[in-house]
Order: sequence, then structure tokens, then C-alpha cells
Amino acid sequence: MGSLKSFALAGAAVIVSIPGAQAADFPPIIQNPPPAVVDDCCGGWYLRGDVGFTTQQVGSLFNDQVNSGVPGITVNNVDKAFDGGTMFSVGVGYQFNSFLRVDVTGEYRASANFHGLDISTFPTNNGQTIAPDSYSASLSSWVALANIYADLGTWWCVTPFVGAGIGVAYNTISNFRDLGVGSSGGIGGIVSTGYANSATTTSLAWALYGGLSYKVTPGFTVELAYRYLELGSAQTGDLVAFDGTQNLGPMHFRDLTSQDVMLGVRWNLQPAQQPANYPPLVTKG
Repeated sequence: MGSLKSFALAGAAVIVSIPGAQAADFPPIIQNPPPAVVDDCCGGWYLRGDVGFTTQQVGSLFNDQVNSGVPGITVNNVDKAFDGGTMFSVGVGYQFNSFLRVDVTGEYRASANFHGLDISTFPTNNGQTIAPDSYSASLSSWVALANIYADLGTWWCVTPFVGAGIGVAYNTISNFRDLGVGSSGGIGGIVSTGYANSATTTSLAWALYGGLSYKVTPGFTVELAYRYLELGSAQTGDLVAFDGTQNLGPMHFRDLTSQDVMLGVRWNLQPAQQPANYPPLVTKG
């Protein structure tokens, strides 16, 4: 028993006497840092672009001299419609957080053809005369809007949103033609064959939005939206007979509106911060 104790003590003395054996040479323990927190809302500045299809409407057509200047005349608009059109816009915006963002957009709305029909009733020597009057023209616009949006939460990278905007519209009516029965000077003092030069009107504009966005990457988002847009009003140049015998002043297009379907993209200029490459923390035990 005494020899076994002596052998153990001798072995311990040998281990202590080996250089560098004061601490055990165990493998190093590498402790990785916790992952950095990434802001998934991709806040900050962004650029945007949109294309879309427009369906425009006009509340009424009005001419000061025809509608109110001829005693006894009544004018009934039975058709006033625009063909479908297209729009293109670009803008810059800022996302404050995961639910609030704003942007400013500039938009060009390409020419959309207009066609309309009036039925005019006016007194004559033989009683009353009813005469049709058909119109054609085109409408194009430049629109600048300041918009605010509320993002309503994100599920599987899809975010529904609503928004509103206010700004200004520059509406141009061109190629206006007034074609009806009769000839120079018309019937009962009404121009039935005439034209008007192009004219541009500046109006208050406002919009309401609703749609869905899909985050393709942290810095790139695609949107599909519906928009109701108030464009204000527009007017032509003076309406004159084709031979210049009458000048009835401009035709007014009142209460111009549009319902638009838009496809847009957003590029974030400050993409979400990626986890930093920290050096490994090495601890020896």
C-alpha cells in the first residue's frame, strides 16, 4: 500500500516538472457573438416608378353662351365618355417605420380620346327643334402629388396598404370638334360644325389609394394598387364655326375623375443593415 502511494506522488511530480504543463492544453472555446438585429421594414429613402391603365370620366360639358346664353334652349348630355388610357409616374419617398411612409410623385397621363353627344332643344318659328350635337377631343395631363400611406401589416412578405394624396393637375384638351346637323352658323344660332384650339387648365387634384405590396428582397418591393383620382376641370380654346362666323367661347369639362389600376416598384436607397462580421471571441480554459 505504501509503494502505491509513493508511485502516485512520483507521477504527480513528473507532470508538474514538464514545462508548459501549468495549465491543461484543452481545445479553445469559440464563442460566437449574437446575431445583429435587422430592421425588416427597410426604412429610409426610396425611389419609385409606376405604370397603369386609366378610365376617365367627366361630370358635365358646358358652354356659357350655348347653355345659358340662348333663350329657351335646353341641352342634355346623353353620352360623355373617354376611351381607356395609360399613365407613367416616378417619385421619391421616405419610409418612417413599418407602417408609415410618404412620397412625392410626378405623373404623365397620355392622351385619351373623348366622345360625347348632346341633344339640344330650342324654339323655332314652327315650335321646337331637336338637334343632335356630337363632340370629339382628347385629354392629357401632368399630375404632381404628395402622398401618405399606411401599411397594415405584413404576412408572407405581402403588405396591404391604404393612402391619400393631394397636389395639382395640368389638364390639356386638344383636337376638339363639334359636329352636328346644319351648316355654317348652325340652326337657331347654335354652332353645329366647329372646332376649338388646345388649352391647358391648372386644377387642384387629390387621390385615394388601396393595394398590396410584395417585398421581393429587403431593398426591392412590387406594388399593385387601385387609385381614385380627382383631376379638377379643363377647357378648350374658343369654340368657333368652321368658317369663322361665330365664336362661342370655350367648352368646359367639369369634374374630371379617373379610376386607375397601377403596377409599381420601389427601390430602397438604405437597405436593411446586415449582421456585422465580428471576429470570433476565443476563450481558453
